[in-house]
Amino acid sequence: MRISIGLALILLVSTSCQDKKTQEKIIPKSLSVKDTITEKEQEIIELPFGSMGTPNNPTIRDQSELIKFLTDYGLENPERKVRINTRFGDIEVRLFEDTPLHRANFIMLVKNKYFNTTQFHRVSPNFVIQGGNNDTQTTSRNRASFGNYLIPNEASSKHSHVRGAFSSAKYTEQNVSNATAPFEFFIVQPQRGAHHLDGDHTVFGQVTKGMEVVDKINQLEVDGSEWPYENVYMKIELID
Repeated sequence: MRISIGLALILLVSTSCQDKKTQEKIIPKSLSVKDTITEKEQEIIELPFGSMGTPNNPTIRDQSELIKFLTDYGLENPERKVRINTRFGDIEVRLFEDTPLHRANFIMLVKNKYFNTTQFHRVSPNFVIQGGNNDTQTTSRNRASFGNYLIPNEASSKHSHVRGAFSSAKYTEQNVSNATAPFEFFIVQPQRGAHHLDGDHTVFGQVTKGMEVVDKINQLEVDGSEWPYENVYMKIELID
């Protein structure tokens, strides 16, 4: 059987290719961070893990195989610095070695260019900017190609939600273990941080350069669902 940890991967089915957010998208506005897919947009697609762009990867049949896969992938792919390119400038992030599953998963997505069709799709003023999604079928298909999985929580007291923390979104329903949804991330913006998220989300990196870019994005005008009126597309590349 495929990975089964109480929750199948939920995917987008919106067909809009507009340069602005479709009006049907609803994202609750609150001081919380979750994978921004609504119940009305659920669709379960069964495809082999890693089929998008990592050939010869085995199908992950249970959570123990996922952990082994990410552990092995992390050893073979030791990169830990990335650059996020946006029209406002670049954001550089150092990924932590002591959150190995999250680092390996993120590096895998970067190497397969998953994020290069996504946006900073949620801007919550004086809280976070959140990326890794959009309102087209491209992201839905890309997510499906990686398979259905969640990453075990790796939260640590060593890494809290300070300004510039690079952290993980999650599904909220049936997720008592605070496991991570693998495709979305967020950056904490305010000087005071967002410490109410500590423990519930895994901080797996820190912005080392470009917080002024984070501040610019966080000041964008948004609609009632915190989606910027003008989309902020991104490309992510490895720098070390």
